Amino acid sequence: MNRTIRTIEDVLRMLDGAFPRGGADWWDQFYVDRDRDVPFFVDKPDENLAAHLDSGLFPAGARVLDLGCGPGRNALHLAARGCDVDAVDQSATATAWGRERAAAAGLGVRFHQGDIFDVQLPYQTYDVVYDSGCLHHLPPHRRVSYLALLDRLLAPGGHFGLVCFAAGAEGSVAGDEELYRTRDLGGGLAFAPDELRYLFGELAEVEIRAMAGQGEDSATYGKDFLLTGIFRRRSTR
Repeated sequence: MNRTIRTIEDVLRMLDGAFPRGGADWWDQFYVDRDRDVPFFVDKPDENLAAHLDSGLFPAGARVLDLGCGPGRNALHLAARGCDVDAVDQSATATAWGRERAAAAGLGVRFHQGDIFDVQLPYQTYDVVYDSGCLHHLPPHRRVSYLALLDRLLAPGGHFGLVCFAAGAEGSVAGDEELYRTRDLGGGLAFAPDELRYLFGELAEVEIRAMAGQGEDSATYGKDFLLTGIFRRRSTR
């Protein structure tokens, strides 16, 4: 059968094939060695996330969806602060590690292994959707799916938090068209503040700033080559 494209999702899945690196098998191999010198393998939350919780920006008992959760360092911190957390990652290796961490800490995080765009979740909407390092690994066409996900799952008045590579500091700054010519995301895409404002223009900006670098002895994770953002969905759809 040669004529298989019937829907927008069919087109998006066809374009996924232009970027062979970054599937579930690739990420399973990435996470298999837990002793590798990978900065975000640490068991501590993002400094910006901890700051938002300390400030009371997120409501007590908030329903939180953690996208691309990896081994769950942010999900566990959210649960420890009283949030009701669902955490999603396509890597079975990463989510297994996260479940082990949660069990050791006595925390009730629901880990889901699967595609963030297809995963079955217990709630229709969330007070907070948080993404630390997922968006910048998505090819450009999947931003369409990502925005649709936010539109579907972020509750009115809810907050969307993001950590991604900062343009000029880390990651690829190649234009979207160039990425389809090279078929290479260059280890992750970098974003400038104005690009985030454009991409999430339907949401109200609360803050965009560089992540504050944190030392090894800090209780939080922070690298100054990353950009953080927090946006709020307006109270009415």
